[in-house]
Amino acid sequence: MELNNIDIESIVKQVISEVGVKKDINTKNNITSTNATIPKSAKVAMLTGIKKIEVKEFEIPNISDDEMLIKVEGCGICGTDVHEYKGDPFSLIPVVLGHEGTGEIVKIGKNINQDTIGNSIGIGDKIVTSTIPCGECDSCLTMSDKDNLCENSGIYGLIPDDDKKFNGWFSEYLIIRKGSTYFKVNDMDLKTRLLIEPAAVAVHAVERAKSTGLLTFNSQVLIQGCGPIGLLVISVIRTMGVENIIAVDGDTKRLEMAKRLGAKHTVNFRHYKDNEQLQLRIKEITKRGADFAFQCTGVPQAAANIWSFVKRGGGLCEVGFFVDNGSCSINPHFDICNKEITAVGSWVYKVSDYPITLDFLRRAKGINLPIDELITHEYPLDKLNEAMDTNMKQAGIKIAYVNE
Repeated sequence: MELNNIDIESIVKQVISEVGVKKDINTKNNITSTNATIPKSAKVAMLTGIKKIEVKEFEIPNISDDEMLIKVEGCGICGTDVHEYKGDPFSLIPVVLGHEGTGEIVKIGKNINQDTIGNSIGIGDKIVTSTIPCGECDSCLTMSDKDNLCENSGIYGLIPDDDKKFNGWFSEYLIIRKGSTYFKVNDMDLKTRLLIEPAAVAVHAVERAKSTGLLTFNSQVLIQGCGPIGLLVISVIRTMGVENIIAVDGDTKRLEMAKRLGAKHTVNFRHYKDNEQLQLRIKEITKRGADFAFQCTGVPQAAANIWSFVKRGGGLCEVGFFVDNGSCSINPHFDICNKEITAVGSWVYKVSDYPITLDFLRRAKGINLPIDELITHEYPLDKLNEAMDTNMKQAGIKIAYVNE
């Protein structure tokens, strides 16, 4: 086909005209969305009563210039979700739970073009969320490097029901609101992304332990409690190069996983008649006691017992009590003063722990730690009551919702 100058000029004018129309449309809407069809409504799994999750469907609201719409791909079930499911200790009902989630950006406001650490983001990117610090409380104003201590911190999955509806990762879609923190994780598969949030808890605990100056390559490190957090702490310690790791738990399968993730010794406390006998076994392995110990259970008696496993001059990090499971009794003379133990508490994680966590997960996979195998059960949205039951029975390790 031959084109003369008049034809070419006509075509160019037409193209410019069409581009201009599209530009006007995009400028008017101020929203970028995927070519994939976004439904008018979507489902959430809402906790409506004690031990009662119901699937409900709501219209997806329009997002603002400072918000994003995420198509949920999955979310791990945390012990915190289970506590809320069993008794509503945070007085959140009705609430859409789920804070260990990940998904794909399908709609994004015009004011968003990068994640919390400056990586460019857009439609199709995979992300995870961290906390939403208030920026106004005493902790935020006087300890900016400790946003985990924010007195009004928000986190998706622990936001009471409001007009947005899509506030937790136990849903088909999630609305990321202004002031949130989030990270692009395109290089990670779904199972790894589902472990980022609990891994951040483990990383923060280890960072707290490092602040004591007692955690070194040749340390003998004891981890009590081999649930998901304890097993991830073992993994973090192992990726740091520490080899002398002792795992303590009462579940054979979890101790086997601890071994695969880097524990040199495993101790099943059920094989010992009392804490004194258990303490003798720990000293048999370590000679003098552990240089450092992580208490990762939510059991008060275990929190009391662990002090006796630590040597004089050693250290301890308590990471197991995100909710109040009761008090315990220790002897200040024998457990603290006489041994001059350095103890630290660990509260969830800081936003700045997330980049470290991402590097940890990459390193863990690089040295072939089977962290993906921590996810033992997957459930669809309409089976989350069953998923909670599986978690409460401790039938697996990490239970997850996967959006099929």
